[in-house]
Amino acid sequence: MINEKELKIVIEQVIKEMGLNSKEAEAKSELPSMEVECEISDDELFDITEIDLKKQVLVPNPENMEGLLRLKANTTARVGVWRAGPRYKTETLLRFRADHAVAMDAVFTDVSQEFLDEMNFFSVKTMCSDKDQYLTRPDLGRRFDDETLATIKEKCTDRPQVQIYVSDGLSSTSIEANVRDCLPAIIQGLEMHGLSVGTPFFVKYGRVPSMEPIAETLKSEVTCVLIGERPGLATGESMSCYMAYNAQVGMPESKRTVVSNIHKGGTSAAEAGAHIAGIIKQMIDQKASGLDLKV
Repeated sequence: MINEKELKIVIEQVIKEMGLNSKEAEAKSELPSMEVECEISDDELFDITEIDLKKQVLVPNPENMEGLLRLKANTTARVGVWRAGPRYKTETLLRFRADHAVAMDAVFTDVSQEFLDEMNFFSVKTMCSDKDQYLTRPDLGRRFDDETLATIKEKCTDRPQVQIYVSDGLSSTSIEANVRDCLPAIIQGLEMHGLSVGTPFFVKYGRVPSMEPIAETLKSEVTCVLIGERPGLATGESMSCYMAYNAQVGMPESKRTVVSNIHKGGTSAAEAGAHIAGIIKQMIDQKASGLDLKV
């Protein structure tokens, strides 16, 4: 059995082979652990999403700078992002992840109660119980229970020429970004055309065909929904307006008319509102919508 003296000799030999003498090893073992703390405030962080991709040039020494900028100005696609070997550059990757996070937030956040109060909307819900069910059961996002339909009938004007409502759809962000300007523009335009407008309200977890039971309940001539579009990497704030004349449950998609791409980088909310009012006037005059409408 090895004694203490022999054990010490073995340990010293091992330390020597490692290139350290016993004093260096002892000193090294007594060194305090160093923890580096890095505190950066939000004010010091640069928001990469503030960069205008249509004006950003990442291609080094482009052959035709003017042509590249002209191309980028006419598309939201990520043109000329360049690379590091076969990979994206760090800045491009970070922007991709930031824009993806914006899209995720648009889908999974809810329209705030403060916004609904500001717009004086009462709120109802489709048969979806939460956002997860809304995403996995599109059929439930088209339907309401009897109690909800009774609430809509009680609180809304019966048999309006035009019934407008707002729904979160796949982008709650787009609703708060556009409805403040779009809805008043639609109502003002319809009133200028001498058309009566029903009571606007909000539908949570709504799909486009939820307009059908609403139209049947209120017996509206034209039903119009402002709804959040599926967000992409270009924007999370795009809204659409779907309209239908004499909408009925189970009607084909070809009976709907749509104005899409409503956001600050597409058709502005106020401009879209005026355009939508004009389309609805033509629907009333022609008693038609979708492919049957001649515009």
